[in-house]
Amino acid sequence: MIRVLAIGCIAALSAIGAARTIASLDDGAQAATPVLLAEAAISAPAAPATTAQVSKSADGHYWAEAMVDGKVVRFLVDTGATAVALTADDARRLGYNPAGLDYRHEVITAEGRVKAAAVQLRSISIAGARVDNVDALILERGLHTSLLGMSYLGKLQSFEATRTSLILKP
Repeated sequence: MIRVLAIGCIAALSAIGAARTIASLDDGAQAATPVLLAEAAISAPAAPATTAQVSKSADGHYWAEAMVDGKVVRFLVDTGATAVALTADDARRLGYNPAGLDYRHEVITAEGRVKAAAVQLRSISIAGARVDNVDALILERGLHTSLLGMSYLGKLQSFEATRTSLILKP
């Protein structure tokens, strides 16, 4: 017990000493600070957009509510998908007529080979992480939920999956 108290006291004294040192350094640097801030403001690039987060769902997946060309679409985030893939229903809501599309591309899904039509979405925005001109595929059949693939994720500065959320950096 005494050993724990002694370690706690030493830690507290060290913290106080460090704080005083930082404060004294700060006092001496205050005269230079406005100049440095002014130089930084002149030469600094535009501030990057804030990061966005998508929480992991109870089912272990990352589900993202996105604004796609001004309409809400719910996506399953799929880093294994080369492109954003839209269901026929989501495509209709975005203004596409699935019956009139050219399904010239063949893709391999969990359900096998499926024909797909290529489109370009003006933008996809998830919690502020916006990407413009996103290539997407509309699958002819078999897709039960739209997939957020690498044609969106790959245009981000970075993305990171943690145990609790997916972090998107535009």
